[in-house]
Amino acid sequence: MADNGKRKSDHLQGRLAAKKAKKQWQVPKKNLSVPTINPGDAGIWATCDMHKEGLCTVELKNFFNQYADLIYGDAITHGTTVQEQNLDVGDDIEAEINKEVQGMQSSKQEALFVPVKIDVQCVLFFKTREPVEPVSFVQRICETASDDKATKRTRFVKRLTPMTRMGKATEKGLEEIAKAVLGPVFHGGGTSALKFAIRPTIRNHHTMKRDDIIKQVAEKVGKPHTVDLKHYDRLILVDVYRNILGMSVVGGDFEKLKRYNLAEIYEPMPPKSES
Repeated sequence: MADNGKRKSDHLQGRLAAKKAKKQWQVPKKNLSVPTINPGDAGIWATCDMHKEGLCTVELKNFFNQYADLIYGDAITHGTTVQEQNLDVGDDIEAEINKEVQGMQSSKQEALFVPVKIDVQCVLFFKTREPVEPVSFVQRICETASDDKATKRTRFVKRLTPMTRMGKATEKGLEEIAKAVLGPVFHGGGTSALKFAIRPTIRNHHTMKRDDIIKQVAEKVGKPHTVDLKHYDRLILVDVYRNILGMSVVGGDFEKLKRYNLAEIYEPMPPKSES
């Protein structure tokens, strides 16, 4: 009886040791290349409801692809299909980005919209590639929503902010981005005098100051254009996040389109009562 007990004990220990050894010798997973925002990128900032970053990432991926099909048609191919994206997922933005990376690595096609994880609550960023032009793309989305407010196409998305070009958040980086983005709008052939305003947004950055950004951008616009904060023809959006800076120029209907806030377009806030 004692020998039988000893044999069973030795057998159990042997199985545990083999299992442990097998676990230790598993092939390690390959490191995934996590998307980041780099100088030269273009993209779209988005804000969403609190704690809904993961769901909003999937929602926007589908939403953007549907509009890209509508606007650009056969000129585009997607790295992943809409059917592969399922809204019934956990609210984990990192998991959704990892799915996106794996999908890109397993496909020879480059995705039109690539989510980038941002360490700010309720804020998302999607890198875009041609033929998507962020400003006209977001403008079209908001115009369509404004024309058909009864058909709400999003649940978690709030504001969309297009970025024509991204660069380093330094004085030199701002100068380079301003030249690339502002030149075609304000200094192209036959450009008439325009009224403009500048609106910076700064997140997790403490080096460049708001007033300095406004001053430097205004100098790059120059004459014959003039500043008009309320009745502008063009609004210059400058977004700074950590060491990255982005810029775009939008039209004078920015306020009419609720500053590209889809939630406000679909369900306008009631006007404040005067006391």
